[in-house]
Amino acid sequence: MPMEVRIEPTEIESVLEVHTGRVEDERGSFSESYSAEMWSRAGFKEIFLQDNLSRSSRGTLRGMHYQINPAGMGKLVRCVSGAIFDVAVDLRQNSQTFGQWVGRELAGTSGLSLWVPVGFAHGFVALEENSLVHYKCTAIHTPAAERAIHYRDPRLGIEWPIEPTIVSAKDEEAPLFDQAEMNFN
Repeated sequence: MPMEVRIEPTEIESVLEVHTGRVEDERGSFSESYSAEMWSRAGFKEIFLQDNLSRSSRGTLRGMHYQINPAGMGKLVRCVSGAIFDVAVDLRQNSQTFGQWVGRELAGTSGLSLWVPVGFAHGFVALEENSLVHYKCTAIHTPAAERAIHYRDPRLGIEWPIEPTIVSAKDEEAPLFDQAEMNFN
């Protein structure tokens, strides 16, 4: 049974909300989280090369991560269970929204995903225990291309809905936006 997908713009050009259908009955629920054919008909043409899965405790912050070109990575992010506040920061230097962010709450019960294209830093804070997040990625993880910006950079002013309490040393030591290496137009 094909399930329609609805793709909507956000406040920042190229970052998209993706709403997938969901059927619920006495057994539980079913959703097609991705179908190349259905998504292509809705205008989404990206090709995915890698899938990632992370589980996080409430208060865990992961981000703000990206890969520089030529290893730039787009991510389709979906919370499978629990809930997260998911954020994308525009790193495209020629963009009218350069340095701005957009955030959405994603939950296992919502059917909402966020498309974070190449040229954006991505991160989230887990709002519930054992939040399980699935990412479909357009590139392979390339450690030499990994970069990050600090999640609390005052220039960005990201409004995290809860205080991050578990943050890796790598994320705590990430450079501020103005010192970060980025090569996106």
